[in-house]
Amino acid sequence: MTKIWKETGFVENDAWVIETDEVTAGEGEKPLLDLATLIAKAEETNEIGLGVLIKPADDVSKLEPYLDRLDIVAVAFPAFSDGRAFSHASLLRERLGYKGELRAVGDVLIDQIPLMLRCGIDSFSVTNETALKRLAEGRLPGIPHYYQPTARSAEAGPGYSWRRLPLKTA
Repeated sequence: MTKIWKETGFVENDAWVIETDEVTAGEGEKPLLDLATLIAKAEETNEIGLGVLIKPADDVSKLEPYLDRLDIVAVAFPAFSDGRAFSHASLLRERLGYKGELRAVGDVLIDQIPLMLRCGIDSFSVTNETALKRLAEGRLPGIPHYYQPTARSAEAGPGYSWRRLPLKTA
């Protein structure tokens, strides 16, 4: 079972669908297009309100001309050990200035959600049983200290960026 979670809680009736051979978007649903399909569609039409699924090997910078037409960008985490989607999320938020919904899909684990939030991801497609249970209980793990600034600052401030002082020369 897949559920969509945001910091406000679980989302009912989410319209976005990752299409497969077995699953297609039905009435009232919208497909998350792969990068090539999104670019082709955006070049053919002026449609807005699109969604895209970015896979680990995709070049996220190719989205730049179309960001204002996207309602959602989903970044894929195919395995807990594949962190390229963290980089995609950071690039989208910090360098490309994407302001829309940014969703983590795939192997979303409870201990990674705080780090995903810091990278700018704001919704999560969760299938992991432990993650679903902990999110339902409001038990999101905390990380008290951060060493680098990100798209979203820590509660206590921007992190330990003050430690990056210029080297003194003798």
